[in-house]
Amino acid sequence: MTVANPGQSQSASNQAITALVLGILSAICCNLLGPVAWYLGVQERKAIREGRSPLAGDSLALIGMILGIIGTIFLVIGLFWIFALGGMAVLQGLMAASQQ
Repeated sequence: MTVANPGQSQSASNQAITALVLGILSAICCNLLGPVAWYLGVQERKAIREGRSPLAGDSLALIGMILGIIGTIFLVIGLFWIFALGGMAVLQGLMAASQQ
C-alpha cells in the first residue's frame, strides 16, 4: 500500500483555471465570454467526474461555470434591452440632446 506524500498535491488543470478567468471577466466587463466560461466549466467538471482531470480543479471549474452563467444572464439582458426595448434609440436620443 502506498501513501501519497502530503507535500505533493495535484494542481488544477489549465481548463479549470481558464473557466475561472473567463467567468470573472464575463461577470465584470465582457459578457460575451459568459457562454464560453459556462461551457468550459461544465466540460471540466465532466472530465473531473470521469477521472480525466485532477480533482483540485473542481471548485475553480464550478466558480467559473457559475460566473459564466451570471455573465450570460447579463448578456441576454443587454441584448434584450438593445433590441426589444429600443436601447439604441435611447442612446441616439441622448447623443442628439448632448450635441445641441
